[in-house]
Parts: sequence; C-alpha cells; structure tokens
Amino acid sequence: MSSTVSAEAVNAVDNLLGFLPLIPFLGVLGIVGLFLGKKPEAQGGAGWFAAIVASLSFVTALNLFNHLLQIPGGALICNAWTWFEVGSLKVNFAFKLDHLNGVMALVVTGVGSLIHFYAIGYMAHDDSRARFFCYLNLFLSAMLLLILGDNLLVMFVGWEGVGLCSYLLIGFWYREMPNAIAGQKAFVVNRIGDAGFILGMFTLVGATGTLSFSGMESGILGMSPRTIEIAAALLFVGAVGKSAQLPLFVWLPDAMAGPTPVSALIHAATMVTAGLYMVTRMHFLYEIAPITMSAISVVGGLTAFLAATIALTQNDIKKVLAYSTVSQLGYMFLALGAGAFSNGIYHVVTHAFFKACLFMASGAVIYA
Repeated sequence: MSSTVSAEAVNAVDNLLGFLPLIPFLGVLGIVGLFLGKKPEAQGGAGWFAAIVASLSFVTALNLFNHLLQIPGGALICNAWTWFEVGSLKVNFAFKLDHLNGVMALVVTGVGSLIHFYAIGYMAHDDSRARFFCYLNLFLSAMLLLILGDNLLVMFVGWEGVGLCSYLLIGFWYREMPNAIAGQKAFVVNRIGDAGFILGMFTLVGATGTLSFSGMESGILGMSPRTIEIAAALLFVGAVGKSAQLPLFVWLPDAMAGPTPVSALIHAATMVTAGLYMVTRMHFLYEIAPITMSAISVVGGLTAFLAATIALTQNDIKKVLAYSTVSQLGYMFLALGAGAFSNGIYHVVTHAFFKACLFMASGAVIYA
C-alpha cells in the first residue's frame, strides 16, 4: 500500500515539474485577457498579477527542489508527450530537474519574482504596463523551458524564446529610435550564435542518433575526436552569442536602452547565463574536447579583460554595469574552460543577486 502511495506521490511531483514552465505562460494569457488593450488607468493590476504569478513559480520550484533532495537518484523527469519521430530519432517534449537546473530554476524564479515587484513601481506611470508585464512573464516561461528541457531541442525552443523576449523588452519603448535599434541589434547578433547552436545539434544527432542528454552522453563515446571538437565548438558559438562573449558581446551594452527592470532581468540571472548553463549541461561533451575547452578559457579571459577595460571609460551608470556583466561572464567561461563547472555555476548564482541589486539601485538613482 505504501509503495502505491509513494508511486502516486512521485507521479504527482513529476506532473508538477511539467506544470512549472506553464505557470508564467498562463500568467501571459491572464494579462492578455484581463488587462491588454485597456485604458492606462485600468492596467494598474497587471504588475501585481504578473508578480504573483512569478512568485507562484518560485514557490513551485522551491517545492520541487525540496522533493528532489529526498530522491536517491537525484532527478525528477516528466515526459509530457512524444513530440515527433523521424526514423530512429524520437524526440519527447520532456522536462528533467536535477541539482544543476534545480539551482538555476530557484535563481531564475526567485530573482525574477523580485524584479517583477520592483517593476511595479518603476513602470507605474507607463501607458503600456500590461504589455510590459506580459513580456516579463513570457520571458520567465521561456527561461524555465530552456533550463528544464531534457533534450537539446526543447532547450532550443526556450533558447529562441528568451531571444524573442529580449528583443521585445529591450525595444519596449520602440517609439524612440535608439531603443528600437538596440532591440534589433540584440536579435540579429543572437541569431548569429544560434546558427552555431543549430549546426552543433545537427552534428550531434547525426553522430549519436538522439538529442536527449542521457542518450548523447552514452552515444558520444563512439564519436571521433574531430567530430567531438566540431560539435563542442559549434555549440560554444551559440553560447558566445547568448552570453555576450568576444566578439558577439556588442549587443549587451546597447541593451541598456530598455527599462531598468529589463536590464536587471536579462543581465543578472536569466538570459546571459543561458550559454553558461548549456555548456555546463553538456559537460560530458566538453570534458573530452580539450581544444574547445582551451578556446573557451581564452575567449573568457580576453572578454573579462577587454570588457573591464572598456568599463573604465564609461560615464553612464548602466553602461558601466553592462560592461561589468560582460566581464563577469568572461570569468565564468574562464572557469568552465578550466573544467571547474561547479565554480562557474556558483559564480552565476552570486552574480545573479549582486548584479540585479546593482541594476535596481541604478534604476532608483535614474528614477529619482
């Protein structure tokens, strides 16, 4: 009897995992239905609605992480449905929660919730609050999809989702031309990196016949060293674009054109850490690709030095923080290239909090 109850409990937790990325997406639908298109004075509740939804995501992630710590295997898996089958290739729309993305989920939803509450006051006098909070919730949903996906294709859907949301958020005040240009620049530069990500996926699926992380980890041993290096390098190109490394870091400082809550959200805990998370998730590939690992260290070190040097000459408060972010990301990639994956993720967590605080403090100064 107890084993039956236990199995039912585990199944309920797995279903809750599948529901986690859906919570902020339901928030988007709620904002669209209740607030979007209404007069500015009728949009006041959109911020509170979005913030409560984000907080609910954090509570759900916390509950799941608590269950995760009690499981001997240390992983929760939810196979939502079979996405498609092509020959021997079968791709499930599946989610997996382990200690790595469990920490990431807590950071994304926790810091994201705080930024939502901050944005209520910051955007209080904006006529398009409902649209703004709709984008924020959509961003949270895409980021959760990215980090919880159990295969590269589900991760890529979230990867493209955060790219789209960053374009919408950076160019939120699109009537001012510099803001619109900054959003377009972020979108185009990220597409350059995404081309590498797609080619890396094609290389891996051609060599291993699967896109799931567990399947690739076992199938990768049959790949030639040259193919391993090519796949690792191509995926790293995607990480360079998303995490603003040399030479594709040019979009990040211009992204300061967006509202300050967007700067805090994108540059602190979420979008810019996606590349780091992907490299860490694919650690089994990078550990046997020494040339690419060396390249990651070199790119990270050069980015850290160059961005910090540029920051010395800036006199705009948010530009200084933007180049500081690029520099810190360089340090993180330097750690990953040296094989210190846990140290890199630890820096991601600490950076999420102190950089979000710095951006929100700068926003308070600008607002005042």
